[in-house]
Amino acid sequence: MLPRLFQIGNFYLPTYGVLVATGVLLGLWISVRNCEKQGINGDDAWNLGIFMVLAGIIGAKILYVINDWSSYAANWREIFSLNTLQAGGVFSGGLIGALAVGAWYMRRHHMPPLRTMDGFAPGLAFGHVLGRFGCFSAGCCYGKPTSHFWGVTFTNPIANLVSQTPLNIRLEPTQLIEAAAEFFNFLVLMWLLKRKKFDGQVFALFIMLYGVERFFIEFLRGDEGRGVVFGGLMSGTQLIAICLVIGGGLIWWLRSSTPLLRPTLTEQKSRP
Repeated sequence: MLPRLFQIGNFYLPTYGVLVATGVLLGLWISVRNCEKQGINGDDAWNLGIFMVLAGIIGAKILYVINDWSSYAANWREIFSLNTLQAGGVFSGGLIGALAVGAWYMRRHHMPPLRTMDGFAPGLAFGHVLGRFGCFSAGCCYGKPTSHFWGVTFTNPIANLVSQTPLNIRLEPTQLIEAAAEFFNFLVLMWLLKRKKFDGQVFALFIMLYGVERFFIEFLRGDEGRGVVFGGLMSGTQLIAICLVIGGGLIWWLRSSTPLLRPTLTEQKSRP
């Protein structure tokens, strides 16, 4: 666990930020290449990806604040504090924000939405892998105390200062578990992308896999800030996870009878 790669005086380079930025860039590169193989213009894919990244960052922070509103209500200026900016956001909020802006951009630029999202799905999963390694380095998104041999112990006081990570206590390695699950998702989605039977199949599987994965990982999470619904029956993130699974299932069911449309020559042309 290394919250800061290095520090010179008051300047420091956060490991979380470096890994998240690397994940975003590699994930976007993978997405654009996949889109081009689907017959989608590469320039449009790059622009779409940039808009989705920005929307994802904002969406993740918004849901982070909403879920922990009880802490911010009395002092709303804390929303714009350095601690909040340094804290990791909620991935589900980022996913929703990215999808909303992505839908607007694809409609505006006449991009085939489901085929485009098929191209982006594996890259999203891969980017999330490095993002979770970033969480592990920072100590955020930590798990509940455990006696299992696979538990991890955080000792760096910076993690406790920024993310309130419990120190010197063995915790469930939720960040590493989710990173492993997302890497598995990435491999499955890349395999399916070459064999899909209808547009939207890869994206539908992605949000179903992620929804199931996140629902069960929530039982191991020990950090606060994800909200509760239905009188504490489940977390807000688990409710979103259920909605993702249902949404993915509906896309699969509604599109499974639609034959796969191959990209036209016009779509395969790149802009000068």
